[in-house]
Amino acid sequence: MKQTNMNVSIVGLGLIGGSVAKDLRKANFATHLIGVEASEAHAEEALRINLVDEVLPLNDAVAKSDLVVIAIPVDKIRQILPQVLDQIQPGTTVTDLGSTKQLIADVVEGHPKRRNYVAAHPMSGTENSGPSAAMDGLFEGKITIICDQEKSGPQHLALVEKMFQCLGMNIAYMSADEQDHSTAYISHLPHVVAYALANAAMSKENRHIIFDLASGGFNSTVRLAKSTPSMWGPIFQDNQKYIIESLDTYIKHLKEFRESILNDEQRMYELMENATKIREVLGGANPSLIKNEEKIIKLYTK
Repeated sequence: MKQTNMNVSIVGLGLIGGSVAKDLRKANFATHLIGVEASEAHAEEALRINLVDEVLPLNDAVAKSDLVVIAIPVDKIRQILPQVLDQIQPGTTVTDLGSTKQLIADVVEGHPKRRNYVAAHPMSGTENSGPSAAMDGLFEGKITIICDQEKSGPQHLALVEKMFQCLGMNIAYMSADEQDHSTAYISHLPHVVAYALANAAMSKENRHIIFDLASGGFNSTVRLAKSTPSMWGPIFQDNQKYIIESLDTYIKHLKEFRESILNDEQRMYELMENATKIREVLGGANPSLIKNEEKIIKLYTK
């Protein structure tokens, strides 16, 4: 999808921002890709591997942009987003890719250029970070959540939808609160569990023996614990209410499983059999998405 004179600025050139840059370049979505990066080393690396055409200070990048994509930790998004909206031209579109949405949306709720902003969360990533972690096709076939779309201007919403379609993503629509509640269970809780599991294993005496024996099951379960704390710590704080709710639910099920192992073998097997039904859910037997053929966008349905 070739855009005419489309300057896209990406604030944050790590895994997510760098992968967006790679795929937008490959799709010929942008005429010119501008990076904004706080780390000088990351900025140099991003230029060296051709993620972007130039790296500029935030103000200079925003002044030249038709689309600004903010891909930094959520606490930093809350600081920068109002500044970006203050500086943009009337026709410029702004979106962020943060994993939490309500607190971010709240800081610009009354901003005069609120309709230029589209709140989004692409559900994709790895445990790696930095420009060199950027991947082709990271978003292909995944879902992105657009929040509170009625608060965004139609032209800005359309441009961001088009960008995500160029990344190969399906699009779901929710309120910011619904997205924070849903992702607490399917994204944020698994990261908390991975950090806790890693700490549990490392607290064991003779832990080097444990790690010598570690194989696929342990490695795949604990993989998320390698994620950058500077990114995930602010997510846990921003979405504290729903993450605590999800943790309480998880702990309840852990305790039930523990009790069944100790005292009720039949119940243990019932719990395991019930858990295997997740295959049907993840395999699409109970789809939560329906396709709108007119827009070629998948819509979230309750």
